[in-house]
Amino acid sequence: MQPSVDATVFIVDDDADVRAGLAWLLRSRHLPTREFDSAVSFHGMLQAGFVPEQPVCMLLDVRMPGMSGLALFDSLTERGLVQVMPVIFLTGHADLPTAVAMVKRGAFDFCEKPVSDNALADRVEQAIAQSSQQIAQRGRRAAVARRLDELTDRERAVMRLVVEGLPNKLIADQLDISVRTVEVHRARVFDKMDVKSAVELSNLLQQR
Repeated sequence: MQPSVDATVFIVDDDADVRAGLAWLLRSRHLPTREFDSAVSFHGMLQAGFVPEQPVCMLLDVRMPGMSGLALFDSLTERGLVQVMPVIFLTGHADLPTAVAMVKRGAFDFCEKPVSDNALADRVEQAIAQSSQQIAQRGRRAAVARRLDELTDRERAVMRLVVEGLPNKLIADQLDISVRTVEVHRARVFDKMDVKSAVELSNLLQQR
């Protein structure tokens, strides 16, 4: 699997040797990294409003002084970022049950230390692929929302009835307007939403 050239892997671990080793491994797969020596330092970036716009994933140590990896994961979950920024926990044997529980809560995976280089790199690439899909999906939803914002109240009313499958005559009756007016509003809705049919419009709205 070829990773995105714009992808970044965040390495959050208080052990400098671990961070350096992981960065070297990922560079061998052409994956840029950013290193954080604590969960607190990454959390500060979150509090500053960080939202990934390019594919990312995180390698996160479970146990760290100050703020634990689990607490940082909770913060990512609260912000709705665990799908767009998949988390792979790095764990010692004693933390395996905790890591399994985190996967059930939405973490992408966990790897027991010492990690298998190839297996970890493969999972990182898969996490990056998921992130790429989620970011693209977010972009599509945002684009749909922007188009909807351009509609007038009357166009929204016509659109709702078009999606319900009503013909122009029944839409005109329900909204107490002429069929010609319905046709004009319908054409404007299709133009603003960049669709050519009611089916295409319905499918587009389901992406929200």
